[in-house]
Amino acid sequence: MDIFDKIKVNRGPIGQYQKAGHGYFSFPKLEGEIHPHMMFRGKEVLNWSLNNYIGLANHPEVRKADAEGAQKYGMAYPMGARMMSGQTKYHEELEQKLAAFVEKEDAFLLNFGYQGMVSIIDCIASRKDVIVYDSEAHACIMDGVFLHKSKGGKSFVFPHNDMAKCEKMLQFATKIVNETGGGILVITEGVFGMEGDLGNLAAIVKLKEKYSFRLLVDDAHGFGTMGPKGAGVGTHFGVQKDIDLYFSTFAKAMAGIGGFVASENDVIDFLRYNMRSQTFAKSLPMPMVLGALKRLELLKNDHSLREKLWTIVKALQKGLRENGFNIGHTESPVTPVMMDGGVIEATNLILDLRENYGIFCSVVIYPVIPKGHILLRLIPTSAHTLADVDRTINAFKACSSKLLAGGYKSEEFADISALKV
Repeated sequence: MDIFDKIKVNRGPIGQYQKAGHGYFSFPKLEGEIHPHMMFRGKEVLNWSLNNYIGLANHPEVRKADAEGAQKYGMAYPMGARMMSGQTKYHEELEQKLAAFVEKEDAFLLNFGYQGMVSIIDCIASRKDVIVYDSEAHACIMDGVFLHKSKGGKSFVFPHNDMAKCEKMLQFATKIVNETGGGILVITEGVFGMEGDLGNLAAIVKLKEKYSFRLLVDDAHGFGTMGPKGAGVGTHFGVQKDIDLYFSTFAKAMAGIGGFVASENDVIDFLRYNMRSQTFAKSLPMPMVLGALKRLELLKNDHSLREKLWTIVKALQKGLRENGFNIGHTESPVTPVMMDGGVIEATNLILDLRENYGIFCSVVIYPVIPKGHILLRLIPTSAHTLADVDRTINAFKACSSKLLAGGYKSEEFADISALKV
């Protein structure tokens, strides 16, 4: 069979909806300044689908730093990988400041968050080592685990935040490493990005009293939003010192590109000289590094940004709960709204929200979540207002009533090609 033939009959679990949803449900074009109010297909919408948690994307100081960095250095400098010719004092300064902020000895800059996590796992875990991870881990963690298994390594998964099962998996892992001479790496998240609940970090750390392992935490949604100073979920629980490898991306609260991993000096030095995705990749461009320094400065020093975020988060989540909406067990800004319905209901619900109420949010359906369920994910930011919250709750109430009354079962609205741009 021609390797291309299979894609004609199997478009993939998400790609199967491409023909019906491209440009609207998938790959939508939001235009204008990054802001809660943007343009979608020629109409202004209230946008709850950007991870711009503390509003840094269009902060005047950030925009100024980005522009000055580009003007002075361009997007090419420094050329080459950092190990060869792409090292600068600003890359080192950013690493030192990130490490200090998350209470670690050192940090290593990464070009991308997703690729970074895959590469950390690949670099740290050899085939003699065993990985134990949460079942709801992000795709980047899953891909890192798959890469580990392709090298002959072993892994065990425990049901989401189930500490009894986590301990059972640690028992299995311990038996294996006692034979191989390897070690155990436990991987979880600070904030689980789909439903907003927190990783049970305190309980996992407690297991270190009985089992020998190292803990890697992906805190993409917690960095900048959680903890007394915004330094993440580890500081929220008071266990930051017990996180052996702390990872986050710049794509959320930092409103940029790139990421970092922080740990003790020897571990970071090992990663610097052994992470293939960084050794053989061009250095992060200077405007992004200088922009990240400014973003970190604001994140650390302007606490009003995080205070505004949590004002909106609390108002939104309180209003949704009081009006009978199921938002699960979120303890973070990530706000899921869970409803019952199939693909047709989800399609018509989103069309109604966007076309008639001007509300734009992300929708998740099967196969990402079980059949018969709809998850609408809202991302509050410090740039939203309480008026935005009220408008959204009223729209959700109206659409929920229609959903419960069977108003979205019809395929009347399902043809998005009929909508004029």
